[in-house]
Amino acid sequence: MEKPWKNYIYAFFITATIFATAFYLGNYFSDRKIDELRATENRIALDILSAETQFALLGELSCPEAQNSVLSRELDSLGEKLDYSEEKFGAGNPEVVALKKQYSLLEIKDYMLIKKLKDCPKQPITILYFYADDCRDCEKEGHVLTYLREQYPELRVYSFDYNLDLSALKTLAQIYGIGGKFPALVIKNKSYQGFKKVEELEALLPELKIATSTPNVSETKR
Repeated sequence: MEKPWKNYIYAFFITATIFATAFYLGNYFSDRKIDELRATENRIALDILSAETQFALLGELSCPEAQNSVLSRELDSLGEKLDYSEEKFGAGNPEVVALKKQYSLLEIKDYMLIKKLKDCPKQPITILYFYADDCRDCEKEGHVLTYLREQYPELRVYSFDYNLDLSALKTLAQIYGIGGKFPALVIKNKSYQGFKKVEELEALLPELKIATSTPNVSETKR
C-alpha cells in the first residue's frame, strides 16, 4: 500500500508546478502588455510631435490653407489611438494619462488656431465637449457628437476630460463657466449643461446644413 506522505509530496509538486507556471505566464503577458503600451506610446508621441510642428506652420497660413489643412483629421486619428490605449491598458495607466494630457493640449492649440480664423469669410464650426467619469449621459452625448461629425464634416468637436489634472484645461473650463453638471458643451462661446439631442444641436448650429449643402472644391475629403 502506498504511503500517505508520498501523496502529499506529489500534491506539493503538482501545486508548486501550477503556481510556477501561472507566475511565469503572468509575468510573460504583463511584459508583453508593457511592450505593447510602449510601442503605442512611441507612435502617439511621434504623431504629437508632428502635430506640434504643423501648428507652427499653420500659424502663418492664409484662411483657405488653414481651414483646409489635414491637422484636425490627424488629431481625430490620434484621439482614436488614445481611446484604444485607454481600453487596452486602462484609463488610469500613468503613461496613458500623460499621453491624454498631451493630446488635450493639442486640442486646445487647434481650437486657438481656429479662433484666429474668425475673420475669414468661411467661419469654422466648433463644439467644445466636456465630460466626467461619473456622468451618466456623457457616453450618450458622445454618440450624438460622433453622429453629427459623420453627417457634417465641417464640424470640429474637441472632447475634454474635465477631471484631467491639467492647468490649461482648467483655465479653458473656467473661461466658459464649466463645472458641476455634465455633459457640458460650448457652442458659439456659450455654455450648455446637460444632455443635448441631435435635433437640439442642429437647431443651435443651423450653419451646419448650409455648410454641408454648399460645395467646397478645395476640400480633400472622424
